[in-house]
Parts: sequence; C-alpha cells; structure tokens
Amino acid sequence: MTQSNGPTPNTNTPDWEQRFRAPRVSLPDWAEDAPDRSLFVSNATGTYELYAWNRATGEQRQVTNRPNGTTDGVLSPDGEWIWWFDDKDGDEFGVWRRQPFTGAEDELATPGLDPSYPAGLALGRDGRTAVVGRSTDEEGTTIHLALAGEAPTVIYRHRESAGVGDLSHDGTLIAIEHTEHGDAMHSALRVLRPDGTTVADLDDTKGGAEELGLEVLGFAPVEGDTRLLVGHQRRGRWEPLVWDVASGEQTDLALDLPGDVSAEWYPDGSGLLIAHGFEARSELFRYDLTDRQLVKVDTPPGSVSGATARPDGSVEYLWSSAAEPSSVRSTTGAVVLDPPGLKSPGSVPVEDVWVEGPGGRIHALVQRPTGVEGPLPTVFDIHGGPTWHDSDSFAAGPAAWVDHGYAVVRVNYRGSTGYGREWTDALKHRVGLIELEDIAAVREWAVTSGLADPDRLILTGGSWGGYLTLLGLGVQPDAWTLGLAAVPVADYVTAYHDEMEALKAMDRTLLGGTPEEVPERFEASSPLTYVDAVKAPVYISAGVNDPRCPIRQIDNYVKRLEARDAVHEVYRYDAGHGSLVVDERIKQVRLELEFVERHLGS
Repeated sequence: MTQSNGPTPNTNTPDWEQRFRAPRVSLPDWAEDAPDRSLFVSNATGTYELYAWNRATGEQRQVTNRPNGTTDGVLSPDGEWIWWFDDKDGDEFGVWRRQPFTGAEDELATPGLDPSYPAGLALGRDGRTAVVGRSTDEEGTTIHLALAGEAPTVIYRHRESAGVGDLSHDGTLIAIEHTEHGDAMHSALRVLRPDGTTVADLDDTKGGAEELGLEVLGFAPVEGDTRLLVGHQRRGRWEPLVWDVASGEQTDLALDLPGDVSAEWYPDGSGLLIAHGFEARSELFRYDLTDRQLVKVDTPPGSVSGATARPDGSVEYLWSSAAEPSSVRSTTGAVVLDPPGLKSPGSVPVEDVWVEGPGGRIHALVQRPTGVEGPLPTVFDIHGGPTWHDSDSFAAGPAAWVDHGYAVVRVNYRGSTGYGREWTDALKHRVGLIELEDIAAVREWAVTSGLADPDRLILTGGSWGGYLTLLGLGVQPDAWTLGLAAVPVADYVTAYHDEMEALKAMDRTLLGGTPEEVPERFEASSPLTYVDAVKAPVYISAGVNDPRCPIRQIDNYVKRLEARDAVHEVYRYDAGHGSLVVDERIKQVRLELEFVERHLGS
C-alpha cells in the first residue's frame, strides 16, 4: 500500500491531527469463489479510496484515484472484477464502472443505464449478471437486470423507494426491499425471477396495529438453496429469521439476546454469524442451524463495526473502543490488515450515563479529560441518522475536543438504533423536537452533576446532528453558548424540494406528508422557523454538491442570520455530504476549534 498521507507528521503534529492522518482500513470484503481476493477502503494516500488485496501474494493495489475520494465498491463473486460507483464531486449521482482485479483501464459497467442515485447492486457468480438499482426524481426506483453484451432490462419500477437486496447463489432469485406502502422507515420484501415475475412476498407492514420493517440479509451461499436470511422487528427489535422463499416456510431463531441482532451466513450455509448490538456495545456469536446452539465468538469489549466468516471457519472483524483505534482482527489471533506508517494515538475511555427523560431512560456516552475537575466546557456532539447511534468506538472528532480540555457528551436520543423499535420509531410528526427534549434532559444532568459549565456549552453535530444543532439553537436559545453545524438541514421545506428522492420519501414518512400536505409540521420542525431567536454564535460548514442537505436551503438560513447581523461564520467546500479527503477534514476541525477559541476562550 502506498503511504503518502498528506504532510509528513512530526513531533510537533498534535495528537488530534495524527488521529485523522493515521492510515486506517475498512473490513476487507472477499470474493465468494476466490477467497484470496479482497477489496477494502483506506485513507493511506490522504484520500479514502478503494484497494485490491491478493492475500496469496500479499500484493495490494490502489484501485481508484479521484480528487474527492471513493468508498462505494463491490468485488464480483469470481474475484475477477471490481465495481465502483463514479459520481461527480461527491454528489452521489453517477454510474457504475469496473476494472479487472489485477488492474487495467476502467470501463462503463452497465452501458445503457443513465446516471442516477444508487439503489443497490448484486453481482452473479457467472461473471456476466448484475442486478442494478437506480433512483431518480423523474422515475422513482428502477431495478435492472444487466447481462454482459446485452441491453439492460427493467425488472421492477415504482415511485416509492426500493433497493436491491441480494441475488441467489445460482442467480435464479432476486430479493428486493421496497416501500410501495409509502412508509420509508419500514420496508417489505419481494423475491423476483430474472424476468421480473414475482416468486414470493413478505410484508410485515399490514395487518397489525403498527407497521414493522424487514430487511434482506442474504441468500444461503449454497447452489440451489432457496433460503433467504431476513431481518425482522416482530418482537420490538431487529433480529433474524430464515425464510424459504420456495416453500414459504419461516424459521424463527428466537435468540435470547436483549438488543438488536443482525446476521450473515457462514460460507458453507451451516450456520450464521450473529452480530448483537446492545447499549452502545456489540458482540459476535455463531449460531448452528442444526442444533440451534448459540456460541459466543471472543472479541474484546467495545464495538464491532463489521464482521465476516471466512471459508476456514475463522471470523474477521473490525473492532475499536473509544480509547483504542480501529483494527481488523481475526479469531485466529492475527491482525488481518495493518496499514503502514503513522499509528493513531488513543484517547480516553467512554463513561455510560443513564438519564430519565420524557420518553424513557436516555443513554449518553461521556468522555472527559484525564485529571481535570469540573465543571468543564462541554461539547454535546449529536449523531446523525437519525436512525444511528453513538457507541463505544473510536472517533477522532470527540477525541480532538477532549485533547483541548472539553468534556464530550453524546446522546442516543429517541430515534437512535440499538434500544428497540419503539425508541427508534418515536420521531414521527414532531421531528427534531422530540430529540431536543432528550438532549435537554441530558444537558440538565450534565450541569447539575457538576460535569458541565452552563456558561460554556457547545451544541454540535453533522447531518441530522447538524440539523438538531440549528434547531436547538433556536428552540432552546438560552441553553447553548455556541453552535457548530456541519452539513445540516436548515430550511426543511427547501431541503425537501432539493434533496434526493429517497430522502423525500423518508421525510414524508417522518412528517406524515409533503410540505404542501402538512405545512404546520414542516414549519414546527424547521430551524428556519426559529432563526430569529438564535442568540449563540453559530458556525456552519457545508458541501456545495450535497444531495442530502443541499446548499440552497443552508443559504436561506444564513441570509436570515445576516439580515439581523447575528454572529455567524460559514465555510463552504467543494464536496458532497462530508469529505473523504483527510486534509479537508482536518481543516474543518481546525476551523471549528478556532471558532470556539475566539468566542469562548481556552
């Protein structure tokens, strides 16, 4: 792997910057029929790009090289081709290209398909079959069967959002997730033949008091096997079942685990690799489908952000904790992939806090500088999503604040994953306001416990966290000293009209309709509604090519700040929803630190 990660760090490079510069790698994906061939993502050159890795020879090769980076790639089951998604400057609108695993010129992977937002991809073991999902404002979702040398054919079309789930081992079955019922938070499943005719449907959104979601986890990796591994929410959390799409039989695993559960097949189809997430930590198990036994896979305390079972039965996983940087490990005891060069400094461990809130107990994660007494200047770093959660995993951003003497509080507000379906689904109709109620409860705890200085409280976040930051500065103007919002929703109505189609569908689900149908809900949930109440200095950073939180709606918010001479700064950069360039990310953190220093002091 080539190592040229921006300016060469020296003894004067601060730890917070070294954490961003240190080379890191994703969990390698491996080819089903050529297990020695793998694909991974790394920032080794200073930009996140795709890399090919031949495990047999040890050779690693950079596959993509674009100014704004590349992270979306798929390795074909035969290991011969690397597919990667080519968009323009991070706008997520583009086409699939491919190149041979051993290296050569890129070629258009699916001639005849116009640029679009991606909606899933599945590649066949025959080396010539691809199932390609596309999303556009004009067409909604279309799914195409693309055979080498032939024009792609449409096998599915609908105005609502949908996506490719998986292609069966023998290529005769195609599983898709769809939201034809109009609820983008809860998908139903359909299995198609390659000609587009339906084999079977599974839909948990009908017949009950509440709509429940399903997700495709993968077909059994066995020739002629019609079993599909499915995630469901029938017991108030995510857990797997096995659905035989030919017979209709459903095998409920009924795992006795308290948190959300996902799974993937072992390569021989005899068992499942279970990933269990609970209260911001995760663990792995093997589940044997014959004797129905659950056996723990030994991993250190912390978070596993990805895992895969290899043909020899070993498990490789990407692990970290708040104190220890990520590494790709194996149950054999080996470190699977160790990038060369600078090693990332660690940080401080995370502490768990539980706070009673209006909707139930709220879980927050706290980091504080070692040996420093409170009350401290405190950063409330709010996660995006909203269907996501902060965990006991390594993050360079919070660690940078701790290095500078701040306590960091991260709140898994209602809407976060990992605490059951009711907690995740609680956002509907009072979007943003519900999350702020939970953040306010944790803020009160932070102040009354002596952790946080009430006169030095910073609200910050990116994406949905950036949205909650701007909303919080307006709805709770006396609660926050400063605000830092990255790629936020700022004007909800304009954001809806400008964003990608899949996010329009999500907003219709969350708010119960379009801005024209439920204008009062969009108004109540939009930061723009409360902009004139903002008292705190606010810093906003935004990608000019962002299709998720588009720039026009941010400009509308900024103009309102300008109109009343409110203290604010705006930084616009040439990328999409965040940057994959290490130097750019460091620049953004430095600008945030400097903004806080100017307005808050050390």
